Amino acid sequence: MTTRELLYVKTAAEEKSISRAAKKLFVAQPSLSQALQRIEDSIGARLFVRGVDGLRLTYAGERYYHMACQVLKIYDEFTGEVTEINDLKTGHITFGITNHLGAILLPRFLPEFTEKYPGITYEIFEGSTTPQEEKLLSGQLDFSIMHAPVEATDQNPMLKYEILKTHPFVVCLSENSPLVHRAIPVDGYPYPVLDIQLLKDVPLLTLHKEQRIRHVTDAVLKRAGIEPKIQLLSRNYMTVEKLAAEGLGYTLQPMDYVTANRFDHPPIFLCLEDKWKAEWSLCVTTLKDGFLSKADKTLLQLLRAAEGVG
Repeated sequence: MTTRELLYVKTAAEEKSISRAAKKLFVAQPSLSQALQRIEDSIGARLFVRGVDGLRLTYAGERYYHMACQVLKIYDEFTGEVTEINDLKTGHITFGITNHLGAILLPRFLPEFTEKYPGITYEIFEGSTTPQEEKLLSGQLDFSIMHAPVEATDQNPMLKYEILKTHPFVVCLSENSPLVHRAIPVDGYPYPVLDIQLLKDVPLLTLHKEQRIRHVTDAVLKRAGIEPKIQLLSRNYMTVEKLAAEGLGYTLQPMDYVTANRFDHPPIFLCLEDKWKAEWSLCVTTLKDGFLSKADKTLLQLLRAAEGVG
């Protein structure tokens, strides 16, 4: 049963004439007659009695006619709602963003989106990388803003990772650490560069294994052949940064996070050589071949603009 079939029966019933209904529907009279016959054959009941005075509905025809009116009204209302959705007058977006990233990134583009499209509401899920990916795979999120897996082999084959920007990691140490004076200024690096091997015997302050900052930290130290002495685990990157500033050890943190913080006693930031790939990449993660609404795409365009992408 299609909306066209419903409309054919409704119009024929109201016009009480095949010829007048065909003219109103802009179809040939034989085509309309054949379509009505196919509808009657498919449901196994006659809808019209054809006489010299035109068409008259049978009892089954009357039931069909009332049903057709209701369904077409619902469909018209739905198409109106779809038009408003496509015009971004209304809609709902459900997306995810990893812990801490929301406070840093969302203020850069979400207020502009809300001002332009006040009728669109959104629900934000905040969590670490693993639950973000799980909710994407289950269809509970339209997209997620996170940091890409450190190694290509760690990428989920069912997800698409659109890289927006790559940010380096820095070493965070107390200003009283003797290592501060062993770092060397190097052109092209924002902070003095520290030989990573000097961290071998320094206690590490880091995050839990399901968090992307920890993934980067582990990968960098593994490349350098360092077995870290983990002094403290936390789920909050600001906690380990503050404790590093107080001399409890060192931590590796993304530059885009630590430069956004303000502390009474800030740590000293030092760079590592590029060869250690101490970095992570901001990305938009979606289900491969998944559907994104016009509202989703518009919001993501504002995100890309805020990050200076494309």
